[in-house]
Amino acid sequence: MRAAICDMVTVARYLNLTMVIPELDKQSFWADPSDFGDIFDVNHFIDSLRYEVKIVKELPQKFIEKVPLSMQPISWSSEKYYLRQILPLVRKHKVVRFSKTDSRLANNGLPLKLQKLRCYVNYNALRFTPSIEALGNKMISILRRTGSFIVLHLRYEMDMLAFSGCTHGCSDEETEELTRMRNAYPWWKEKEIDSEKKRLEGLCPLTPRETTLVLKALGFPRDTRIYIASGEIYGGEKRLAVLKTEFPNVVRKEMLLSDDELRPFQKHSTQMATLDYLVSVASDVFIPSNDGNMAKVVEGHRRFTGFHKTIQLDRKKLVELIDLFEDQELSWEEFSVAVKELHMGRMSQPTRRRVIPGQPKEEDYFYANPHECLGPARKRMERVKHIEI
Repeated sequence: MRAAICDMVTVARYLNLTMVIPELDKQSFWADPSDFGDIFDVNHFIDSLRYEVKIVKELPQKFIEKVPLSMQPISWSSEKYYLRQILPLVRKHKVVRFSKTDSRLANNGLPLKLQKLRCYVNYNALRFTPSIEALGNKMISILRRTGSFIVLHLRYEMDMLAFSGCTHGCSDEETEELTRMRNAYPWWKEKEIDSEKKRLEGLCPLTPRETTLVLKALGFPRDTRIYIASGEIYGGEKRLAVLKTEFPNVVRKEMLLSDDELRPFQKHSTQMATLDYLVSVASDVFIPSNDGNMAKVVEGHRRFTGFHKTIQLDRKKLVELIDLFEDQELSWEEFSVAVKELHMGRMSQPTRRRVIPGQPKEEDYFYANPHECLGPARKRMERVKHIEI
């Protein structure tokens, strides 16, 4: 959501168009009825971008009668695509509605000033509502009372497992349930999935059991304060038992906040995720068990705020090591040393994005490592109120 909004602001600025406050998806699996203003500070968003693009809260009256052209921009497009293909459509139809906005702007090859604008939107203009910010800060304050803490983004949730087809460690009944769910959603196009093949390719989230082994191998002590950033873990407390046995100091938002504080967020999964996002960005160490969109954007945000440690788990090699250890082909000492060595260079050290021409899905995601905006470039960006394009 954040990345899509940043991209669309950048497109609007580049084409010199007025932007209407985005509509949020209400039809997805989560069925969250939240509007933009329920999540983000609308007035701050508009005001902070006043030198860049005109943003209005609703379609101006003179355009109400017009039926907008609804379309999906081509994924991973350059700014030239929008100039040559989209701008003529806007001039013709006056109002264009983008029905899909995820990953519609290229990671690389864009002018530096456009890349910096994407960062400015993400790290300055997109501020959560005061109530969300206050609750998130309260959670961070509670966690800080006992010292440092890590965030485990444990993406072992029903929707992720059903969508990805990853069922390693699930019972036959659970596998059938996940398969039924995947088949029930027509926009999840891949139906026949070989779970074990996917796991060995590193395309599945680690299970809570696998994650526990990795945390121990990396050397985290038993009393480590671990905040779990996620929705409901598939399999519930039973599946979390092994993690809690090895790391008893595990907490979730429901343990830090009262029922009254959380009640307004119930049935609003996006708003619940904002709390996890704030805590994740503020943590001493962030460890995602899967490299989904939220994990990538959190990683980039942590780079921006000072290259705070994010451990980018190499799931493909990890599952090989885990299987060797569980088959008793590796001792614990050998397993632990291998896991540590594997991740020595995967701690969010300053680096440039990996570019793979013609394969944007395979290259490094812009929002995971916006290197154009980091270090000295960040300081220059913060001093500039208006970005000339």
